[in-house]
Amino acid sequence: MAKLIIFGTGDIAQLANFYFTNDTEHEVIAFTVDAAFINETSFESKPVVPFETVAQLYPPAEYNMFVALSYAKLNTLRQQKYQQAKDKGYKLETYISSRCSYLSANITGDNCFILEDNTVQPFVTIGNNVTLWSGNHIGHHSVIESHNFISSHVVVSGHCVIKSNCFIGVNATIGHKVTVNEKCIIGAGAVVTADTNAAAVYVPAKSVMLDIESSKIKL
Repeated sequence: MAKLIIFGTGDIAQLANFYFTNDTEHEVIAFTVDAAFINETSFESKPVVPFETVAQLYPPAEYNMFVALSYAKLNTLRQQKYQQAKDKGYKLETYISSRCSYLSANITGDNCFILEDNTVQPFVTIGNNVTLWSGNHIGHHSVIESHNFISSHVVVSGHCVIKSNCFIGVNATIGHKVTVNEKCIIGAGAVVTADTNAAAVYVPAKSVMLDIESSKIKL
């Protein structure tokens, strides 16, 4: 059982505390954030300590860490703190829900947060510092590179590549053999069927009413 320090004191840190406590053998000991952002000395009935001195209080030889931050600035804030924690010598833990169907034999990277009801099919590769919120489908042979955030009920079809620092919104669909290039935002409900440009934003097409009665459509 690893003793764990969580970076963050927001909603995701609260959820990480819940999941690690109730669905793993890890013991959450404390939280840490940059000193300038400490408003209270405790969170979830555990101490909050400055990140600047966390290694002195909780040495990396005895404690592991999880960076529980959102997709802010296309995951670069989480990426920055991820790297700083590694530079301090911490091993970064990954959480994979016991209620996730994880069928790939490939080893998942560190500091990943993979919640309930995800289906990760065989031969999928997931890099470091990736969040898969609940209820996604990650198709066979797909690659999710590092520092990504995939929200809920996203379909990533087979043989896709999601390059680094992307955000994919709820109910988005990525078609078969599509590459989402780095730093893309795929909006909620968008359908992407061809490779994207880098640093681009994709949103769903506007729904239109056809000039025909529904009874005329053969289903």
